[in-house]
Amino acid sequence: MLDSLIFDSTGNLTLENTLLCTACSVILGFMIAISYRYEEPHSKNFTMSLVLLPTLVQFVIMLVNGNLGTSVAVLGTFSLVRFRSVPGTSKEICYIFLAMAIGLATGMGFIGFAILLTMTAVILLFLMMISKFAQPKTTQKELRITIPENLDYTEIFCDLFERYTDMVRLNKVKTTNLGSMYELHYEIRLKQADKEKELIDAIRCRNGNLTVICSRIKISHEEL
Repeated sequence: MLDSLIFDSTGNLTLENTLLCTACSVILGFMIAISYRYEEPHSKNFTMSLVLLPTLVQFVIMLVNGNLGTSVAVLGTFSLVRFRSVPGTSKEICYIFLAMAIGLATGMGFIGFAILLTMTAVILLFLMMISKFAQPKTTQKELRITIPENLDYTEIFCDLFERYTDMVRLNKVKTTNLGSMYELHYEIRLKQADKEKELIDAIRCRNGNLTVICSRIKISHEEL
């Protein structure tokens, strides 16, 4: 199953085997594109690229097989493509690497290996997404409070935070509205997620019903 079938007994590339490898590349490309789209915001152009990339790499590998000069030329071309592309997130880079690995396997005729690689990667990705692997705690929030300049922000909300949160950290204080107000940026973790509205209402009573924003923590995208 894991043997190469790209060449016949005479060592020549056959049309039947080429079409079989191409069909495998297209099908496996669709599989990784579908797994990329699952439960995540996705780009149409990037999804289409994931479908086509295994097939393109497969044909490149077939063309350069056994030709040292062509191999060096293709290596230089891939380097130029890398520097002309926009860096993506770590997840997107992993999908691109997976698509290229599949194209490499099918280009060398290892269809069984390509199928095994795709199934293993897709199953692992689905399991990690379903199990919410490495997902941050949902009770952790970013809290932004606007108060008048005459209020002492160091202690005015201490009792509320003690009642509703088990972690609070003041990350930033800045003036706004020509210095007549302060904007406080907190990072908090709620004791109970369903008490968020009670906390906001209590804060509004202290800050004169000025703006209060409670949102999820913004997680920066990791880049490779």
